[in-house]
Amino acid sequence: MARTTDSDLGPHELRVLVAVADTGGFSAAAGALGLTQSAVSHSVRGSERKIGAVLFDRGRAGARPTPAGEKAVAYARRVLRLLDVLTAEARGAAGTGVAEGPLRIAAFRSAALHLLPPVLERLRARHPGIEPRVRIVREVGRGTAGEVADGKADIAIATLGGSAPLPPGLVANGLFEEPYAVVHPVGHAAPRSLPLVDWAENCGSYTRDWWAAQEWIPTATVEAEDDGAVLALVSGGHGMAIMPALSLAGAPDSVTIADLGPRRPTRQVGYVTTSQLAGSAVVRAFVRELRAEPVGHLFPCRPVAGHD
Repeated sequence: MARTTDSDLGPHELRVLVAVADTGGFSAAAGALGLTQSAVSHSVRGSERKIGAVLFDRGRAGARPTPAGEKAVAYARRVLRLLDVLTAEARGAAGTGVAEGPLRIAAFRSAALHLLPPVLERLRARHPGIEPRVRIVREVGRGTAGEVADGKADIAIATLGGSAPLPPGLVANGLFEEPYAVVHPVGHAAPRSLPLVDWAENCGSYTRDWWAAQEWIPTATVEAEDDGAVLALVSGGHGMAIMPALSLAGAPDSVTIADLGPRRPTRQVGYVTTSQLAGSAVVRAFVRELRAEPVGHLFPCRPVAGHD
């Protein structure tokens, strides 16, 4: 039987590390945990000694995780979440087997707006013991998958197939391919002559080659904060945009959505979770509802003559 050693970190020490990272300081962490500042400081020093690395940069402004600390805190969150899941899974196996407990979901804006609501409605109806908690995260940089890697989410709705590798310990599965289309004000005689309206999340590595080959696409002269702002600007006659289908679901009648032709770009939408949580009852229940969601109605179909 395996034994703990003096180098093992216990759950209490892991909670202290997470609290310091989340609150930004030892005093604030002590208040959140109901401990003294000296107890928090002592716990962090002990963890650093066991790990053999400095985990936090201390300063007058508080405490910030070092690179080693960021890694340690991410794993601490994931380990603590697994301890919660252990309890829920064991209770479920000993009782009715009903999935219950919190489910932390990260999603990018258009997925949260158009894909999640019916999925969560069915999940709550079929599994009233599950408590979904949704975070909307910009799909740039590490995006929603980074929330899972950092232990802040159990599962993420993410765009897959980009050039960035999936963080270690995560698994991904596709749900559907999302086509891109050009959108412009209704009735405009030459929509390709309009300025381009864009936003940071729009063009990932999965569309970059296609985008670079389109000589007709100008450099963006208007950059919006999110896809909702892009649609509002296009609707107001301020430009045209190239957008993925989820962003165009529910687009106003004041815009025209035009097919980009057979060589149009697409992006894959899927989910990302950890290898450990993939088999948990709450994640499996959510994935079943995700896969049951028909997505055809999400893709707008008000095309004018397509563009090759």
